[in-house]
Amino acid sequence: MLKRFVFLAFYCGMMIAPVAPVLAQVPDEGYPLFDDQRMIEGYSAKLASASREMLLAMINDQALVAYRKAAAIMVFRARFAPLVVAAERGIVEKAFLRQLELASSVFVQIELMHTLVVIDRYRYFDAMVPALILKIDHYDDVASVMAYKGVLDINASGNQRAREARIEFNTLRKIFFMSRKKLLAVDATDIRLRNKIDLLRSSIKVLGTDEIKNLPRELIGLM
Repeated sequence: MLKRFVFLAFYCGMMIAPVAPVLAQVPDEGYPLFDDQRMIEGYSAKLASASREMLLAMINDQALVAYRKAAAIMVFRARFAPLVVAAERGIVEKAFLRQLELASSVFVQIELMHTLVVIDRYRYFDAMVPALILKIDHYDDVASVMAYKGVLDINASGNQRAREARIEFNTLRKIFFMSRKKLLAVDATDIRLRNKIDLLRSSIKVLGTDEIKNLPRELIGLM
């Protein structure tokens, strides 16, 4: 009887003992599964010299891993997007818009939106830049920073015209008004808040300081 009791106690202890978590690895890469930034940067480095045709094929491949697709879009934007001529622009834009509609990865979405503005700023700024600004509040830190840097890059490449600054200002103004109650208790060092305020300041520099009076008073002290 005693032996049976000892055996049962040992068996139950084995069943409830905590199991050490296993860090998932991506095959052939050795990177932690959720190290998003390192994954995207690693794939970008590998694709740095890929041909235009190869990058477009990867971008249109629905079975491709999201990290690789985001990297392919990033490389295409840096090397080929500014060179897309009018004759082929419609084909590339149609493919990118389709991928944006199908994309479930926030990294792919951000890279596609950024690249569409680079390809045709006049057509896509109004829709894509506000969407990128909204992505700054994404829970994923890497996605948030990618969206912020995307808007910075777009602004730098176009010298932030008054019309574009107005679009960004109005988008940020709406965001801050919707969250003005939370601003009373927000951490002033929060990176998402600081990045949005940085973009807001940039738009005010273009539009003029009179725009400050159109902001929620809860925000003024944080600026």
